[in-house]
Amino acid sequence: MSPTQIVVTVLVILVVAAVAAAFVVAGRRRALRQRFGPEYDHVVAEQDSRGAAERELRDRERRHAELELVPLDPEARARYAEAWEELQVRFVDSPAETVGQADELVTRLVAERGYPTGEFSDQIAHLSVAHARTLGHYRDAHEIHLRNSRGEASTEDLRQAVVHYRALFADLLGEEPAEAGTPEQRHPDAAHDATNR
Repeated sequence: MSPTQIVVTVLVILVVAAVAAAFVVAGRRRALRQRFGPEYDHVVAEQDSRGAAERELRDRERRHAELELVPLDPEARARYAEAWEELQVRFVDSPAETVGQADELVTRLVAERGYPTGEFSDQIAHLSVAHARTLGHYRDAHEIHLRNSRGEASTEDLRQAVVHYRALFADLLGEEPAEAGTPEQRHPDAAHDATNR
């Protein structure tokens, strides 16, 4: 083989290897996007580079695989669904306290399913692997909860927080915990009585 043929062969091999590597990277990226949904974009925006974000997401998958997650038995599911319904009824009379109770109830459910419940950022990281589609709701609810603890949340903000908590709660529960709609829509007489006091 002449030196020119050797150089051309090496170049062809390098191009084929580069194309194959690009397909592998694109396939991994596509898989991460599908698995993490909007959380993929959130992590990319937080990190210095797309590569760093994807390493973080793969690390989340690894840590998630180490968890011993447990499904809820029917009794626990019914107990949580009932607790959520009671929480929504209480919202009419005490919205500020109900948001704190919603946060506590979601945290209990997270723990019972086997997820760590330490720092909020760690909770998000662990939940993101299997519940990425509802994490935006959880972040929004948590932010309103923090504003509420500082006395900076309006009643509408508090209502939104309960709706946001409900999205993750239903996702963790595996079904809708209670009737759809806002607390006022499900209990119009209670809402009417509360506004006429």
